[in-house]
Amino acid sequence: MKSKKLKWYEKVGQTPGDNFISSRVRLARNWDEYAFPNRLSNEQAAELVGRLQYGLDDIETVEKNHFITTTLDRIREVDRLAMKERRIMNATIAEGKIPTGLILSETEDVSILLNGDDHIRMQFLAPGMELNELWERADKMDDFVNSRFNYCYDEKYGYLTSYPTNVGTGMRANVVVHLPALAKSSEAKNLIAGFSQFGVTIRVVYGSLYDISNTKTLGVSEKEIIETVSRIATQLNERENQMRETSLEKSFTLRLDEAWKAYGVLKYARTMKLNGALMYLSQLRTGIQDGLIIPEEDCSIYKLMLDIQPGNLLLHADRPVDRSELDELRADYLRENIPKIKEA
Repeated sequence: MKSKKLKWYEKVGQTPGDNFISSRVRLARNWDEYAFPNRLSNEQAAELVGRLQYGLDDIETVEKNHFITTTLDRIREVDRLAMKERRIMNATIAEGKIPTGLILSETEDVSILLNGDDHIRMQFLAPGMELNELWERADKMDDFVNSRFNYCYDEKYGYLTSYPTNVGTGMRANVVVHLPALAKSSEAKNLIAGFSQFGVTIRVVYGSLYDISNTKTLGVSEKEIIETVSRIATQLNERENQMRETSLEKSFTLRLDEAWKAYGVLKYARTMKLNGALMYLSQLRTGIQDGLIIPEEDCSIYKLMLDIQPGNLLLHADRPVDRSELDELRADYLRENIPKIKEA
């Protein structure tokens, strides 16, 4: 029997000192034979999607993975919501009604949206800090797609996209970092604001997870984008580790108590709001990373953070669920899936 491959987010661990959750490289491209998506009729959009899917049916020659090819109208609403939570598509696409195609790898680390915000949006995801490796894969895929479809490209401005903010390289590079100590500190706001001058934006994903991404796509190279985002993410990771080390020296018992309390609530609560669950999972992950508590089996706390989002909870339930039940369903899921913990 063929073993099931792990999704990329199931590989996000809790290595001490490594607060990087994920890396992402996304490329926006448009085919020069068609107007931008917001100018297409439904008939033209459906034709575009069909031609793109046909032309990319041998994508597995580039990425050695199994891919599914489908259209969003064939995907249930709850599945689209869950995909949004797992970063496969944004809310606009998930809720959209226009003909849209999706080519998705079995491990969900590679996805190509067709006729979303742009004709072609390629996305590559990986656990940890892997921007350079992702860019190499994205660049290879970009060449493959461009060999079949001519892009909208201007010698002066670069790749032309639906949104002016993507013109140029058409590339977004993101790193998500877990920064619980920094999030609690008084310096967080000023530190994060100060990095904006280097061409990045930092936003809270949820809880203590921060997303660092480039704001400039025009007048910079892909290599410069990767280097800038990587540098800022690394500096935040180092500052987080410094603050954690200080807190362990000054408040060891309080930190130990926080980790065990978080585990107790997650393991025994009968109802759980999303924000509260994310906070306790963050505290649990921090306690594991800092060696305060030890899980008895391998686990990915980040996977649990995704699994308790509304859409993914509904998928795991695999039955009709009223939204008023979600808090109970979330607590049930966490009790069943939180790993057993032992003293360090």
